[in-house]
Amino acid sequence: QVQLVESGGGLVQAGGSLRLSCTVSGRIFSINSMGWYRQAPGKQRELVATLPSGGSTNYADSVKGRFTISRDNAKTTVYLQMNSLRPEDTAVYYCHLYSTYYARDYWGKGTLVTVSS
Repeated sequence: QVQLVESGGGLVQAGGSLRLSCTVSGRIFSINSMGWYRQAPGKQRELVATLPSGGSTNYADSVKGRFTISRDNAKTTVYLQMNSLRPEDTAVYYCHLYSTYYARDYWGKGTLVTVSS
């Protein structure tokens, strides 16, 4: 069974940094893309950053220049380096994966990031 497990969330002051990690466990084929989404209280889930296999990264305008998505060589872990954090970045951050082989999305359970002013 495929699982996505996030880590690295926590409480940080505005201007600080956090690094989120997401590790894929289980057997999975044809990962088309991996990425991060977030959901703030009372708001819809939104894209933060995606990293398509063989493609270029894609960032939400609100995080461009502050967040960086990357993936390890084994392509089983995706990271989100978050710098210059703002209170409006407070949200539950979800790891996402799409597999073309299974034609479906996979989601992690989320990790909470809280940025205090």
